[in-house]
Amino acid sequence: MTNLSSMSANQKHYIQRLRRISFSIHFFRFFILLVFFIFWEVSTRMNWIDSFIFSSPSQIAKQLITTTKNGTLIPHISITLTETFISFILVTLLGIVCAIILWTFPKLSSVLEPYLVVLNSLPKSALAPLLIVWLGSNMKTIIIAGISVAIFGAILNLYTGFCETDPDKLKLIQTLGGTKKDALTKVILPGSVPLILSIMKVNIGLSLIGIVIGEMIGSKRGLGYLIIYSSQVFQLTTMIMAIFILCLIAILLYSFITLVEKYYIKKH
Repeated sequence: MTNLSSMSANQKHYIQRLRRISFSIHFFRFFILLVFFIFWEVSTRMNWIDSFIFSSPSQIAKQLITTTKNGTLIPHISITLTETFISFILVTLLGIVCAIILWTFPKLSSVLEPYLVVLNSLPKSALAPLLIVWLGSNMKTIIIAGISVAIFGAILNLYTGFCETDPDKLKLIQTLGGTKKDALTKVILPGSVPLILSIMKVNIGLSLIGIVIGEMIGSKRGLGYLIIYSSQVFQLTTMIMAIFILCLIAILLYSFITLVEKYYIKKH
């Protein structure tokens, strides 16, 4: 924490102003969310909206407690988290490896780049049913569905970032007799860590989206399955509860990657 006693008056004023701005941002974020939930609860109790269709915060809270106590919710959450983490790790590793290969072989990148652009633009919800038919309904297929949503964009963004590395640094490596491997390991990869972390923040959400799509189409476990099953049997409170849990998971995963990014920036 910053030591205010060792600062000048202007520095203290600036730090305090930043803290006030940060506090006000967090306060209004919480305030807007609180108003939304209060208005939602009041609307259902006053019969302004149908509580059977829209549910209510109190009903969702009761359902969350019930499904947690009877042990039916935790397995769905754990399987979705497991599939998401595996998908995210594979997307990160494959994205870096493929981007390195494309950077190392420019002719190969020229050939494959249009295909990567097309595959990245393809709606992944259209691809998931094919994966279920080809590979069967199992965890491996769900993970591949999660990978398919994020991998092509990750490769393109990483490759673009590698190509935008400071050319003067690359020329210096070459002038000193360094090889392409030296340029990669001493300039490209170290300089691309902030980019990799930034892309990871996007990929964690995309991996979760892909996993949920796969679970909704071809799984009997997970929050995606819980959402589609609940909608089919008109258990709308359970469906909305699962959606809120997914939102919470997405926020927590994004926040975790953001903390890692801040830690890296602080250390470097």
